[in-house]
Order: sequence, then structure tokens, then C-alpha cells
Amino acid sequence: MRLTQRTDFTLRVLMYCAASQERAQPVTISEIADSHGISRSHLTKIVQELGARGWLETTRGRGGGMRLLKPAREICLGDVVRATETDFAMVECFDLTLNRCRLSTHCRLKGVLQQATQSYLAVLDGITLADLVATPMNDPTAMPASSARYLQLIPGLPYMAAPQKSEG
Repeated sequence: MRLTQRTDFTLRVLMYCAASQERAQPVTISEIADSHGISRSHLTKIVQELGARGWLETTRGRGGGMRLLKPAREICLGDVVRATETDFAMVECFDLTLNRCRLSTHCRLKGVLQQATQSYLAVLDGITLADLVATPMNDPTAMPASSARYLQLIPGLPYMAAPQKSEG
């Protein structure tokens, strides 16, 4: 199964916002567009849809931008993919109105592919946005000593300040 470009870009926007939850200023469309080389107008449509679905809070004007409307740990990848993908029909026989396959009444392929699709979505149901942007903080290889002040979670996502160790 291949995700559409729209779903891909939707996931990038949500991941970027999830990685930016702790910062004071909201994420901007221009920031994501520049980071990923995606057109602003295309991202604007995606951001509007994400706002309408209740995943993003958007603010227009100076100092505006977007933030996740709920915590990243509450946004399930399976829900996002189901909402943004329009066609899970892997073969013609999934759609009874278009089916012209003569094997349909005896073929087991449809059942196998339906089971595979359900398994695929079940895996995505077990993953949240927080899971996608998490970095193991106790792993010394996760943050080189030369970048002790900043931690880049994933290329293409914003830099975040590394947690400060409390003294005492």
C-alpha cells in the first residue's frame, strides 16, 4: 500500500507540530514549507483541513501559526491515515460497482488483502504522533556531545532545546 502525497504531507505537518509543542512561538506554514520543500499553498489547504478535523489550532496574523489542539500522545496515526486516504481498495474486487473479475466468486485473494489492510491499519492504530518524534533521552548516542545545547529529533523537524539537568 502506498500513501498519497496528501497523507504524507499531513503527517509531516503533524509531526513538525508535535516536535514543536514545547516552544513558545507557534509553527508557521512557511517554516514547514522551507524545511520540507513543499509549496505553501499546498500546505495551507492541508493545515485548514487539520484545523477543521480538530487536530490543529490555527491563528492568523502577526505572531500567528499553528499548534496541536491536543497532546501528540492522543493523536493516533491510524486515525490520521483513515481520514486522509480515500481509497483502501487494493484490487478491483473490493468495489462491487467496478468489479469485473471472473474469479471473484471463488477467489481468496480479496480476503487475504482485506486482512493485510486491517493488519496494516492495526499497526498504525498502535502508534501516536508522540511515538514518531520521541528520542530516547537516556541513550548517550542519541545526542552528540558537540550538540549538547540542542537536540535535533529527526531531520526535517525543528531543533528543540535539550532538557536541562537540575543541579543539586
